[in-house]
Amino acid sequence: MELTLEKLKSPEHWLALGLPVLLKIAIAILIFYFGRYVVRAAVGVLRNVLQRSRVDVTLTGFLCNVAYGVGYAMVVISALGQIGINTNSMAAVVGGAALAVGLALQGQLSSFAAGVLLILFRPFKVGDFVEAGGVKGTVEEIKIIHTILRTSDNQEVIVPNNAITTATITNHTARSTRRLDITIGIDYDADLKQAKAILEDLLRQHPRVLKDPAPVVQVRALGASSIDFAVWPWTATSEWFSVQCELLEQIKLRFDDAGISIPYPQMDLHLRDTRSDGDKTTLQVESRS
Repeated sequence: MELTLEKLKSPEHWLALGLPVLLKIAIAILIFYFGRYVVRAAVGVLRNVLQRSRVDVTLTGFLCNVAYGVGYAMVVISALGQIGINTNSMAAVVGGAALAVGLALQGQLSSFAAGVLLILFRPFKVGDFVEAGGVKGTVEEIKIIHTILRTSDNQEVIVPNNAITTATITNHTARSTRRLDITIGIDYDADLKQAKAILEDLLRQHPRVLKDPAPVVQVRALGASSIDFAVWPWTATSEWFSVQCELLEQIKLRFDDAGISIPYPQMDLHLRDTRSDGDKTTLQVESRS
């Protein structure tokens, strides 16, 4: 368009030039505010749906934040495109930056994905005693990137979620009851039936050993230096450790009273004269565990 001095002085000319620009700016502002309102409403609907579906609070908040961020970015790009700004190059720059950040935070993104799986499938919950990621402890908090465990000696351990989902998870408190697996060895010279009767009597009299399932006492193995009993009582999961300690103490005291010994590893040495030649004597040593 050729500009002349008369046109520059003409208000009609400036109005003809500025009106389309102002109209585009007004439409862009309208798109921005209306789009932001629509995004907020859509995120609110998403939040209500997730809450009614009883999705974890942490995951609900994260998904809503992601949805809001994506929707807000689309609104901004649409508003800038309405003004006439080339958004293709902007999208390429944002995409490249996202790729670079993704490569730099590969481990964190893996932990994030693992955290989503933990929250969705719930292999354990807060308060459970678990063995996960090579650590035993009580679950204090499950976050998107990591899980906080409290060990038995009251140490706080932060375990990345990808270390948990890529290994075996043992939830020791998932069920209300748990079986104790105790092995007791007695001397071969001891009275086998008497020892079994003592073990059965202890389990029968203990107030926290369950009657159903019934406890089991049976010979498990004839070992190198002992006859091994398998002692399998059931108890409440919350009392598993204390019941095990009490039973071990009671078994030792009752066996002592009955004169039943619990053998320990030992070695017998036997000296045998294999040859005698004058004043020289050669001895062969044999050992038996």
